[in-house]
Amino acid sequence: MDQNLSGILPVLPTPFAEDGGVDAAAMRRIVRFALGAGVDGVVFPGFASEVEMLSASERETLLQVCVEEVGSAVPIVAGASAPTAAEVIGHGAQALAFGIHHLMVQPPKSLGSSAEAVAAFMGEVSRGLPEARIILQNAPAPRGSDLSPETILAVVRQIPAIAYVKEETLPAGPAISRLIEDAPAHLSGVIGGGGARYILDEYARGACAAMPAVEIAAHHVALDRAYRAGDLQLAREIYVRTLPLLTLQAIYRMRLSKHVLMRRGVCENTIVRAPTPQLDAQAIADIDACLAEIDALPLHAPLQASVKVAGAL
Repeated sequence: MDQNLSGILPVLPTPFAEDGGVDAAAMRRIVRFALGAGVDGVVFPGFASEVEMLSASERETLLQVCVEEVGSAVPIVAGASAPTAAEVIGHGAQALAFGIHHLMVQPPKSLGSSAEAVAAFMGEVSRGLPEARIILQNAPAPRGSDLSPETILAVVRQIPAIAYVKEETLPAGPAISRLIEDAPAHLSGVIGGGGARYILDEYARGACAAMPAVEIAAHHVALDRAYRAGDLQLAREIYVRTLPLLTLQAIYRMRLSKHVLMRRGVCENTIVRAPTPQLDAQAIADIDACLAEIDALPLHAPLQASVKVAGAL
């Protein structure tokens, strides 16, 4: 429960079998792939997990897989967002039963953007889950509420259970600076989102972690380690090399993630439930070219090995 969050915390996708059900065996491979890349934690379920397309039992099944595979190696962040506080508490209680104490919650968009409404909702959640360390997710419109830094700070000051803010509005950088500048003592940090497309700016402004997709986790870990070691040139080189793929990932989302994981030998298909653009031959060629350029970037030996080993899972 006392584990702090920092570094690379990828959001894991949900693999589906050919019959349309969730694929627990593939989920195990995805978790192992992430751990092999040296990540600092994993997140499930989140937007990139197609969480809105999963039943409660599917969420529970795959979260249990994550717990079994991760053990105590790194922290797990469980997504608990839902339309009502009662549902959030239900998801959170399941995560707590698995020993997970970091819960990520996006206030429902239906609440609007007033601090009073959001604080009332988050207060109800925190009272129902007194053991939780909450990550308040601030997603951009149209999916999220696009809360202002002032609103978030007002909410955080009222809810001591909020230990982190995941800030991914656009542009996120100024909001991160504002949150860190006036953060109350109980706020442990601000986490960047946006698929790591803005990670260097987020880190420069004081973000403690990033939550990208998982398919190039080894490279995001290498970037993180270089940045923290003060090798900003290497961090930028990795960042620039990853940007073309991340730009495509913003369009094709989970389908691209699963395509890359297929190339890595981790997933067996690119089946998604959420409305997502199809990958045609030209898109696949573009993605594969971007991936080849990323993989050609020299990494330290352990990270090179993690890319190679993951393909053999």
